[in-house]
Amino acid sequence: MIFKRVGDGKPYPEHDTAQRDWAQLPPHPVRLDQLVTTKRTLDLDTLLAEDSTYYGDLFAHVVEWKGELYLEDGLHRALRAALHQRMVLHARVLRLDG
Repeated sequence: MIFKRVGDGKPYPEHDTAQRDWAQLPPHPVRLDQLVTTKRTLDLDTLLAEDSTYYGDLFAHVVEWKGELYLEDGLHRALRAALHQRMVLHARVLRLDG
């Protein structure tokens, strides 16, 4: 199994964190098998695009809430890591109280 669980939606409260705020969080390694996805589907064009990070953050965005790690943005990065047999993803983690 790649992820801890495949979710559908964000169970945590809205946080309105801007891109510049995400950029202030240092990335660190997160195991794929500890992540709960917030999306059930992925656009293959996004997964296979060579320049998929050109306009976005180089690191996935993870929200920690109530002891769970939710993959908010970067599903394509996580799947690409798994396809390359890497079980760790570098991500920025936003911790919410809960």
